[in-house]
This record gives sequence, structure tokens and C-alpha cells, in this order.
Amino acid sequence: MAEPTVTQIKDTTANPAPLGLFGFGMTTVLLNLHNAGYFNMNSAILAMGLCYGGAAQIIAGILEHKKNNTFGTLAFTSYGFFWLSLVVLILLPKIPGLSAMAPSEPAMASYLAIWGLFTLGLFIGTFRLSCALQVVFGSLVILFFLLAAIHAFGLSEGVEHFTGYEGIFCGLSAMYTGLALVLNEVYGKTVLPLGVVPKA
Repeated sequence: MAEPTVTQIKDTTANPAPLGLFGFGMTTVLLNLHNAGYFNMNSAILAMGLCYGGAAQIIAGILEHKKNNTFGTLAFTSYGFFWLSLVVLILLPKIPGLSAMAPSEPAMASYLAIWGLFTLGLFIGTFRLSCALQVVFGSLVILFFLLAAIHAFGLSEGVEHFTGYEGIFCGLSAMYTGLALVLNEVYGKTVLPLGVVPKA
């Protein structure tokens, strides 16, 4: 009697996480250079939000789905659509006849706080992943709640600039994590540590 044939399927697709992390990180740094007071809101930020922060992260999230990575799928697609929604939120009131659609300060505070709560939930998940992702998501939780507080309580320009620097740190930490994933794979060893959490 012939032995049953066992077929093993090997995943040979690339890791989409660096794309998502750079899409998020670079767009976050650019926006928060504005929040830190270096320049006004402009089309460079909006274009980055549409194309890299938005579209590229959504693509990364879809690819994470093919990798059977629920966390990556949820995170990258959600933050990709966050960037798209933020751009729409900024541009929609600029359309003639739609100026009344501009969000009030309480509405903006609620929008940012909801994203903060969502990020807090994902932050809990990072304690099973890596220290690098803990830094990314932990600093993002702080960023969302600081931005929400600015809109809710009308905090000073100094607080807004501090928030911008915190956001720059958050974006840079995402870029570091993405670069570490790439370089560690290319060199086949730990070039930049991620602080991987051992799974029990």
C-alpha cells in the first residue's frame, strides 16, 4: 500500500510590515513637523497622507491578510483609512458650499480620542510582539490623547508644539522598526534589535 503524500506549502511572499511602518512613520513625522511649528499645513502633508500614509498602508494591510496576520491587517488598514479620513476631513470644508461641514473643536477631540482608544487596544496586543512595537503604539496612544486634549480644552501653542515633537518621536520609532525588519532580513542576523518578546 502506497504511503500517503504530504504536501507542504511554503510561504515565499515578502513581509509587508516594513511598507506599512514606513507609510505610517514618515507621514506621522511630516504632519508633526507641522504640529511642532516648523511650517503650515500644506499639500505635501495631504499628498503624503493620501498616497503613502493612506494607500500604502492599506496595501500593506491587505498583504498582511494573506500572511494570516490579524493584528497587521487591522492595524495597517485602519491607520491607512485614518490618513484618508483625515485628509477628507481637512479638504471637505474647503469645497464651496460645504464650509459648514468643518468639524467643531469637540468633534475633532472626539475623533482623535476614539482613535486613541482604538490604539490603546492594539498597544495591549504589542506585549506579545516586540518592544519596538510597544514603543510605536505606546507613543501613538499618547499622541492621539494629547491631540484630543488640545482640541477639547484649547491648550496653549506650547503644548501643541510639545505634542508635535512627541509625534515626531512616534513616527521615527515606526521608521526604525520598519528599517530593522528590512535590514535584519537582508543580513540574516540582528542588525537593529527589535526586542522580540518570547511567546510562552
